[in-house]
Amino acid sequence: MSGSLWMPPGSRPETLPVIPRQRAAPGWARPDPLDELAARLDDFTAAAVHPDEIAALLESDGLSDDQIRERYGVKNSFALAEELYERTERRYPEPEGLPHDPWRAGLIGCLLRGLLFALPGLGYVLGAPLLAGPRDASGLPPATLSLLAGALVGWTWNQGLAHRAYVWLGLGDRAAARRTLLLGAPAGALLGTLIASAVAGTSGTTAIAFAAGQSCYLGAATVLLVMGRERTLLVALLPMAAGAVLALSEPVPDTAGLVLLPASLVAVALLALHEVAPAIRAPKGLGVRRTTGHRLSASLPYALFGLATGVLVLCTAVEDTLAGERHSALAPAAVALTLSMGPAEWLLYRFRSGTLTGLRSTSTARAFRRATMRTAGRCLAAYLAALLGLVLATSAVWPGTPQITGVRLAGLLLLGVVLWTGLLLQSFGAVLGTAAICCTAALAQTLALLTHTGSPHWSAPIVHGTAALAQATLVCVLLGRATAHR
Repeated sequence: MSGSLWMPPGSRPETLPVIPRQRAAPGWARPDPLDELAARLDDFTAAAVHPDEIAALLESDGLSDDQIRERYGVKNSFALAEELYERTERRYPEPEGLPHDPWRAGLIGCLLRGLLFALPGLGYVLGAPLLAGPRDASGLPPATLSLLAGALVGWTWNQGLAHRAYVWLGLGDRAAARRTLLLGAPAGALLGTLIASAVAGTSGTTAIAFAAGQSCYLGAATVLLVMGRERTLLVALLPMAAGAVLALSEPVPDTAGLVLLPASLVAVALLALHEVAPAIRAPKGLGVRRTTGHRLSASLPYALFGLATGVLVLCTAVEDTLAGERHSALAPAAVALTLSMGPAEWLLYRFRSGTLTGLRSTSTARAFRRATMRTAGRCLAAYLAALLGLVLATSAVWPGTPQITGVRLAGLLLLGVVLWTGLLLQSFGAVLGTAAICCTAALAQTLALLTHTGSPHWSAPIVHGTAALAQATLVCVLLGRATAHR
């Protein structure tokens, strides 16, 4: 499928072919002028996707409506173009060489981002001895509620902040993106700390300090990720990650967490400050661009999507924590889902690349829809295979992990469907629909967990399956149209 070419009357670019002139054949039997013209313009009309392209060629050659009526017996150039279009079978020549694909992305870079999303989870391994104590009335380890509250606030705020900064980057205004992050990241860290402190209860100052560090990290990491500094962030996290991996295999001194966690946090914060420093030094008003329609409310659906997906992931992790014997049982499901965001991002690029191939290789709307759904199905299957491998791997190496049952595994995989289709819809701008579905699912799963309606492990497949079906329907309806991929 190609875009139509429209040329206003009177213009004649060099790329349009000139209609060749032929003398009439001698003798009393003259061929049909329309057949003769169709034969001369066969290559051009066969590749046209709309009669207006042919009309543009006729008008650019100087054919007036009077000449067309006299020679071909039709009223104007558009009628003649429609006649030629109907007489010629469609043929779309392949472009010379490989067509440009703007959606090519390296697998290593995407996997690196997934690793960066998951590495901070290792900080809870080092911090577990600092937060040791009896479980609270809800059966959760100490400080869990304050850490979950701070994390949810951070994910929600920073998802919206990242969207707003990315919009400025897309408009070519890097200075405005830096100013947005300079103001937004500290505000989000402060808000997350206040909310975590409000629900801390009797957890103590150590839990509040840990939650404050978590909120500061989320804001600083958002700055580095938005500005494309993934490798810098990885280097800053390596000492903490190495200490956590060591702690999983053998006991380490409690002071390891007191040293490595603040060191990594300070390093990430300083790197983020260095990244937005040009916005501090720049004179007021320098490089400011204002774009109509760039409202703060435009980032709200992205923030709600971040909140909803965060709640769904944490509900799954809380179920594992209630079933496990150790504080670290919180990690495996969340770590697997977070690590899977690397393959998920790469497969989103593969989907966009596949739809470009579909636009070139199909000639009807129905054929394009079928090709698009096949591509989406293959990408989703590949993501679920990667998620399954990560779930099995993390459960095998993580101490205190509850046994993986078929119901629990089904719930995790269905949640994977919700996350990947949600990210797919969000990448096409259909964020309102997926945010509404995910928020409804998050509310239902939270109520089921709080009220212990039925078995918590059975509620997850039902809620996740319903949301997955709703979002798969949205994908079929919205992304099966060629216009969604232009």
